[in-house]
Amino acid sequence: MNDDSPHKPPLAVALEYDKVAAPRVTAIGQGEMAERFAEIARHHGVPLVENPALAAALSKLPLDQEIPEKLYRAVAEVLSYILHTAGKLGGTKP
Repeated sequence: MNDDSPHKPPLAVALEYDKVAAPRVTAIGQGEMAERFAEIARHHGVPLVENPALAAALSKLPLDQEIPEKLYRAVAEVLSYILHTAGKLGGTKP
């Protein structure tokens, strides 16, 4: 989720990653919808990562489109953080 400026409404982008293909954008919300996404994610124990630049780039993609190769590294860092947080990867947390 992104709430980095009082002039910009919050932005949230949901990704799905099945480990078969590249992650896909499954939902995009701005303003109240972004706040609702975050609320639902928290309720279900889904980790949230704030990265305004990545959220902005991902929000320009059509729904269900795999992320482009130029965003692989940034999304991989987010997924790695989430897996570390969930205790599903060894090593130290970033």
